[in-house]
Amino acid sequence: MPTTHSFSTSSSQIVCVTGAEGFIASCLVNLLLERGYTVKGTVRNLDFCLLQIEDSKNSYLKALQGADQRLILCKADLLDFDSLRDAINGCDGVFHTASPLTDDPDEAVEPAVKGTKYVIKAAAEAGVRRVVFTSTIAAVYMDPNRSPDVVNWYCYGKTVAERAAWEDAKERGVDLVVVNPVLVLGPFLQPTVNVSIVHVLKYPTGSAKSYANSIQGYVHVKDVAMAHVLIYENPSASGRYLCAESVLHRGDIVQIHSELFPEYPIPTKCSDEVNPRKKAYKFSNQRLKDLGLQFTPVKQCLYDTVKCLQEKGHLPLPRLHSML
Repeated sequence: MPTTHSFSTSSSQIVCVTGAEGFIASCLVNLLLERGYTVKGTVRNLDFCLLQIEDSKNSYLKALQGADQRLILCKADLLDFDSLRDAINGCDGVFHTASPLTDDPDEAVEPAVKGTKYVIKAAAEAGVRRVVFTSTIAAVYMDPNRSPDVVNWYCYGKTVAERAAWEDAKERGVDLVVVNPVLVLGPFLQPTVNVSIVHVLKYPTGSAKSYANSIQGYVHVKDVAMAHVLIYENPSASGRYLCAESVLHRGDIVQIHSELFPEYPIPTKCSDEVNPRKKAYKFSNQRLKDLGLQFTPVKQCLYDTVKCLQEKGHLPLPRLHSML
């Protein structure tokens, strides 16, 4: 059985966030700082973080409110147990969000699985009260019609990593809770566009001339970050938590885009006009609602994503036509 720990106030707690420079992780770091936590964030290259220049790779982390007093950046690698142990030592809790985002089997599987096992081991040795692990909907639901000859190594790596997390946590007596988010959208802190945001960017830029006959789950990044915190702070939280606001067809997504931003060349044609329109799968996010999470509507999520892309210069502002 997992060891029972007392739940002290956030202002007295130190927590570790692995992969702090990531999309979800950076939003989580920001939220934890807002709530008074001291955060030890692991990054792959500490040298960039220490540079006092605006365009350094991770300067956005040091610019977060409260970061100067309560954010400690630590260089760590998923395949280096000692570096992870050093980052986790002295922490009350761990948020393990780091995972290689690649479809290369050599780079996707071993770091995801071994890194997760190292985090659980380090957490056990440090006596942390809870580990919150960022998994994915892919570990819950996979397309049964996918080609048997094509493997999504990122999804495979995340699925096997979650399985390893459960096994090792049970063996080592670590209190583990898992978040399984769907496609995450919303404003991002990083200067570069991540893979999730590309899903939205292709529509207003006109690079996508049509939309796929497929369905997708969506959730706001701030809701995912809040889900992690609520799970960490609630002593009764346990098991897996599906983090999704809506499951929509791509046709619904482009329709929302057209309503919000009619000035952009949003595609109106489906790439598959032969097969019936795919139906959305059913899901329940009630467990997170029971913890107090109020999900952001997908329309607001898409709006926030596009506005962030505009503000960061990744998406040109639409031309305003003069009135005649």
